[in-house]
Amino acid sequence: MRSWKLLPLFLSHLHDGWYALKHLSFAGINFQELRAILQDEPPTRHPSPRLLAHVLSFLLHMRPRYYLKGSTPFTYTFRLGYFTVFFFFLEIVTGLFLMVYYVPTPEKAYLSIQHLTSSVPLGALMRDIHRFAAEAMIVCVLLHMVRTFVTASYKGVRRLTWVTGVALLVITLGLGFSGYLLPWDQLAYWAITIGTSMAEAVPLIGREVNLILRGAPEIGEAGLLRFYLAHVVLLPFLAILVLGVHYYRVARLHNISLPPPLEEGDLPAPIREEARQRVPFIPDVLFHEMALASIALCSVIAICLFVYDAPLEHHADPQHTPLHTEAPWFFLWVQGLLKLGDKQLMGVWVPIGIFLLLFALPYLDRNPRRLVRHRPLALLLGTLFILAMGVFTYMGTHYYGIEMPTVVRIGQDWAPEEGVGILHTIPYDDLVVGAYFFNRTDPGTLPPTLARAWTALEERINAAAARGDLPDAWAVLLIEERQRDLKRITLRIGTSGEDSAYERVLYIHRWRNGDTSSFASPAVSPIPSSWDSPLSTPSH
Repeated sequence: MRSWKLLPLFLSHLHDGWYALKHLSFAGINFQELRAILQDEPPTRHPSPRLLAHVLSFLLHMRPRYYLKGSTPFTYTFRLGYFTVFFFFLEIVTGLFLMVYYVPTPEKAYLSIQHLTSSVPLGALMRDIHRFAAEAMIVCVLLHMVRTFVTASYKGVRRLTWVTGVALLVITLGLGFSGYLLPWDQLAYWAITIGTSMAEAVPLIGREVNLILRGAPEIGEAGLLRFYLAHVVLLPFLAILVLGVHYYRVARLHNISLPPPLEEGDLPAPIREEARQRVPFIPDVLFHEMALASIALCSVIAICLFVYDAPLEHHADPQHTPLHTEAPWFFLWVQGLLKLGDKQLMGVWVPIGIFLLLFALPYLDRNPRRLVRHRPLALLLGTLFILAMGVFTYMGTHYYGIEMPTVVRIGQDWAPEEGVGILHTIPYDDLVVGAYFFNRTDPGTLPPTLARAWTALEERINAAAARGDLPDAWAVLLIEERQRDLKRITLRIGTSGEDSAYERVLYIHRWRNGDTSSFASPAVSPIPSSWDSPLSTPSH
């Protein structure tokens, strides 16, 4: 068949594709109407095709035809629900990019992330955006729920909408938890190992639940594949499903609630009537949301280019548990609860009870009023709940309830085994080659950032020595240039009466990305003979 004979078939498919695209987005709006919208002119005909688009278009069918003017000020909702959806779709776009290069096996997962960030054009940026958007999405969901609670927008016809919002919170936390393992680095591996171990405390079926999550007694290839499929298939599908229900209820059933003073306050009638005026979604709200999306996208790109680096620690090692193993920040409150007592009570029943309480909140709160002055008990309990979650989150960090030798604590703060410490923040050019000794090296001879860091270390050690925690303490920092643009930094801290010391060896490259190019030795090592005194010079 000659190629020209395929032209009618191609044009037919092109027409079908254009028809599908038009009905997916802006069905009912032709070019004349689009020009009128862009020029801020009234509709070209009646009934308005801008309202017809909400009936014919798949995407616009999920959005309200109009908003009440009183609910549109940015400072009322801060568009937290909108930003949550924005970050979710940003996750989908960047996630599809990452899926092209990621290999979900223990042998290749970590290497594929390294290849993505070092060899793929824009790969590091895409991973940074994906990680940042995931955390921003969790923050937006939490703040959105706080805003909804404070304004009592979960009452009446909005009860089920609140329930779907809590379900979205659970799914969002699941997305963050499942994606945490995929880089297959040390902190992720051990955080997920500890997190899944809580499933064993579930009565009767704990062992089976743990096996379902891990795929084996220990996390390995089966567990990584299950977390990967949950992260890219199951949980996104559930998120889109529940998000559709949530948005449909807002768009078709009750719209965004007015601020409580406009509904229950004693404001003048003209102000209340003006607040109930309709603001059309097209073009007023649509253009506002497009502007917010543009600003948010540019801000995210700038932050990920100049401020934020998605962490990547050392390769997962099932034989070595790193110090300061912590859950993801959004699950630190669970880790804090576990430090209080029984694993089954604090790790299973209390978290389940918290989420059940959130689900049941609109049915437990029988007070029909929304004004703050009419809800003192609810707001007091809500404030105490948020404060308690903050306290539990702090308790989940390594700063609470974890005892370790003073020398290890100081060394971990200055040069941690995993993560970023003070050493990593020193510019490469300020890491001047040489050997620096505790209470002997003059900080005035050092570059400014290295001098400040070294002074802070000496003050920390001297304070510990004054308390009697580090008698006859010594410390040595050795900086060597191993090759072009690569330096080896060795830190040792100890006391003359001990046969071991805290040691950290890092290789830092000039073009390092956070801590991803640093490799370290074990945290505590025997002192060789050449290190038995703070006056001796370390061997290279």
